[in-house]
Amino acid sequence: MKNPNGHEIIQLFEQFSPKGLAMEGDRIGLQIGRLNKKVERVMIALDVLEDVIEEAIEKNVQLIIAHHPMIYRPLKNVLTDTVQGKMIEKLLKHDIAVYAAHTNLDVAKGGVNDLLADALGIEAAEVLVPTYETVLKKIVVFVPSSHAESVRKALGDAGAGFIGNYSHCSFSANGTGRFLPGDNTTPYMGQAGMLEEVDEVRIETIIPEQQLKKAITAMIKAHPYEEVAYDVYPLENQGEVLGLGRIGKVSEMTLGEFAKKVKAALEVDTVRVVGDLTAKVKKVAVLGGDGNKYFMNAKFKGADVYITGDIYYHTAHDAMMQGLNMIDPGHNVEKVMKKGLTATLQKLCTNSGYVVEIFPSEVNTDPFQFI
Repeated sequence: MKNPNGHEIIQLFEQFSPKGLAMEGDRIGLQIGRLNKKVERVMIALDVLEDVIEEAIEKNVQLIIAHHPMIYRPLKNVLTDTVQGKMIEKLLKHDIAVYAAHTNLDVAKGGVNDLLADALGIEAAEVLVPTYETVLKKIVVFVPSSHAESVRKALGDAGAGFIGNYSHCSFSANGTGRFLPGDNTTPYMGQAGMLEEVDEVRIETIIPEQQLKKAITAMIKAHPYEEVAYDVYPLENQGEVLGLGRIGKVSEMTLGEFAKKVKAALEVDTVRVVGDLTAKVKKVAVLGGDGNKYFMNAKFKGADVYITGDIYYHTAHDAMMQGLNMIDPGHNVEKVMKKGLTATLQKLCTNSGYVVEIFPSEVNTDPFQFI
């Protein structure tokens, strides 16, 4: 067990929510401070506001991971007599780093939209708006039969061999490996200067490109040879499709009944509803944040109701004309990511042997009140 630094924690986080999933131009990554320091406490926040920073200072936090970027529009200057400048000054004085994961966390499996779909009881949820297709590679490695199983396991544990709901998928074939160890070598088998023949196993498996380096590192560590012979091939196979929003089925009920379920499930006092409250609802689409421009994706995919935040007046009219019901529980329901990401990142850190406390911010950052 070890106390990790910020780079090690973010490296784990980006395995779960890679930067490459983010929409073009999104402001993600490290925004304030540094990661080359020991981190004992990490706070997960939806927004980074002054109250959230005060909470982090009080709780001796070294790293804040936030969904909404603190710096979304490029800064021309940092003036410490402005509200934003004072916030940045406080963070720097207390050596608190701020890392933002925005649309990459929306898209990621187990991210914001999956958490919203789970909270609403949406079954067999699929991607609503495809934005990313995983690029697949094939790894082929040659290993002595004595170590074939350990190498197969290392590759599978590192994320190779996932096909649908199956993991650790691979193919093996027996053969003969030949090599001539040169001077200054200490071969696992054979002697320097003598041609060696070894019973070897060819192992091949599939791997998403973003996990390739991790899998190769694990494979080499498990392999007994000084120099590991392996190949990496590009594949034309379609990879996993990821994207914004989710769509799936719920138990049939009226729009009015489902609106009440949304209020309870997402812990909001009010929702705005577009449509006939007596209409039947069975297929549901949800997209966290402002999903106005994607309402036709929900319509084309057969949704009875589309749940998203910040619905515009004219978008509501357009949806009504298309016969699509809508529910707006507000943008702040993305707060579901605080507990969800806390649990995910804590598990990743624990499995990696990291001693670090991760917890959600308790500050309510919803700017709206209803009276």
